[in-house]
Order: sequence, then structure tokens, then C-alpha cells
Amino acid sequence: MTAKAASQSKSASGGGGGLRAAIVPVTPFQQNCTLLWDPVSMVGAVVDPGGDVDHVRAAVTKVGIKVEKILITHGHLDHAGGAAELAEALGVAIEGPHIADKFLLDGIAAQAHEYGYAARNMTPGRWLVEGDTVTVAGRTFDILHCPGHSPGSVVMVNKEQRFALVGDVLFRGSIGRTDMPYGDHAALIAAIRTKLFPLGDDITFICGHGPASTFGAERLSNPHVTG
Repeated sequence: MTAKAASQSKSASGGGGGLRAAIVPVTPFQQNCTLLWDPVSMVGAVVDPGGDVDHVRAAVTKVGIKVEKILITHGHLDHAGGAAELAEALGVAIEGPHIADKFLLDGIAAQAHEYGYAARNMTPGRWLVEGDTVTVAGRTFDILHCPGHSPGSVVMVNKEQRFALVGDVLFRGSIGRTDMPYGDHAALIAAIRTKLFPLGDDITFICGHGPASTFGAERLSNPHVTG
């Protein structure tokens, strides 16, 4: 994302008093790297910096965020490929995903090579499990382990602001791919139906690719989960 696009932020909660969010599309996969920050303190986090670290850093500078940490929803290259480089550049720690995605994080460099660019393997300072919490500028996000797209995918939910970061678990009108050898379609559908939708139709989410949506809109119209 250009610095201009980074400035076109909105409230993560849909109102005016919560965290602000801006999306930085990165890598050839146009993954939604997300910047989250408090508009008063300007403290925040970078979520899923999959690559194009120079662009991510430029967006951080444009907005003026004091990055306190990096959060990772799952171990795929387009979500975690730039995390090690960015963490080193900013001097911050990485949190997430679930340790079940360790094999994916250990293979980032090799996978990036197959696509013709460079990326570094990554080990977070903290693995996340169901029931954990993470904070961004003092706001608490509950961690839900939602395997299926990848074994270690996690969803981060701020119940107070009715906002979630879902990675590639759920999209507007679609769901994460499960056709990889480690994918589990039944587990993914179960996680969406039993862990996400019961949280409430009003929760807005940013996903790993494409536009944001709400749990209610997907519960009612997403053909992959309405049956």
C-alpha cells in the first residue's frame, strides 16, 4: 500500500472511539497486512506482514504508529514471510500463531524461493493457544484456535469493540482453502459455525484477502457455511 492509502483508515470498531485500522496489501497474493493503532497514543501493532516490508514500514511511518508488536494469524508465506525482517527492523516481538503451524514457519524461506523472492523463516516469541489474550494499545483480543485452513490458524477478537482479525479462516462470501495436504474442511466449517458466529452478527472482521465483512452477513449469505 502506498502512504496515501495508509492514511485512509477507519475505526476498527465501526465507530469513532476505538482502534484505527488500515490495510497494506502485500506480496503477489495481495494479502491484507493490517495496521492497528490507538488514535490518541498512536501505539499499535502490525498484523500479518507477509512481505514487502519496505511498503509496510512506509505505511507505519506515514500514519505515525509506534509499533509495539507484530501479530501473526497463521503460518503461510503471504502472512508471515516478512515478520522476521520487520521485527528486527522495529525491535519488537512477534506473537502467534498456534504452534501447530511451526512447520509452515520453518519452511517460509524455501517456499518463497519457489515463488522467486526472498523471505526468512520465523519463530515467534510467543505461541498462542485457545483462551490466550493479546493486547494492542491496551485493548484486549481473545484468541480462538480455528484450524482447517492451516493447523495453527488463530482468530483474534476484541469483544468490546465488536471487531475481529480472522486471517484466512473466513472471507466475504468464501472461506480459507482446505485443499492442501494438511487442510481440514470439516474442522474449518466447525470453527466458523461454533466459535465465530456465536459471538454475534454485529462483529466486523478484517480477513486475509479481500474486503471486510460481518459475522452476520456471512452467517446469512456465505454459501460455504449457510448449508
